Amino acid sequence: MRAIVTALLFASIAVPATGQQGGAPDRWSAFEFFIGAWTGEESATFGDGRGQRTYELVLQGRYLLSRNRSVFPPQDGLPDGDHHEDWTVISYDDDRDTYVLRQFNSEGFVNTFVLDDASTPPERMVFVLEASENAHGTRATLTLTRTGARSFEEVFDLTLPGATDSITIRGRYAARARVIR
Repeated sequence: MRAIVTALLFASIAVPATGQQGGAPDRWSAFEFFIGAWTGEESATFGDGRGQRTYELVLQGRYLLSRNRSVFPPQDGLPDGDHHEDWTVISYDDDRDTYVLRQFNSEGFVNTFVLDDASTPPERMVFVLEASENAHGTRATLTLTRTGARSFEEVFDLTLPGATDSITIRGRYAARARVIR
């Protein structure tokens, strides 16, 4: 039995992802635009800030990983400022035939979003919160809209448990220049 499990493990490692062409599986064609490094301006209900993020395919092209850092300096409504980091992992759920976005936040929240059926990838993708670890009852959407050949907008609308007002964070990102080596 142990030999069979070992053989299956090595076989799964050796076989490339299905539909893989040019290093990226077909299922990621709607997301290829995002791969790379980005900088942006962010505005929120509580103030303005700046963000940096990267997107890359990881684990044999099966997942899209984004690393984000946002800094909001001290200002009216946010006297101590804010430094936020998150890792976002997007996967494809074959059973549900949809994309799932999991966001791991520096504040300790883990949010799971599912791509809304009304989305029009790659131009506009709306992810709807399905579950939130450590903030049960939260409602949220995360919308990515391509605004140009090398720019996009992200809108995060969030309503915390028991709150009547939502918090909106809007980021406008531009691709950083690519370094040719």
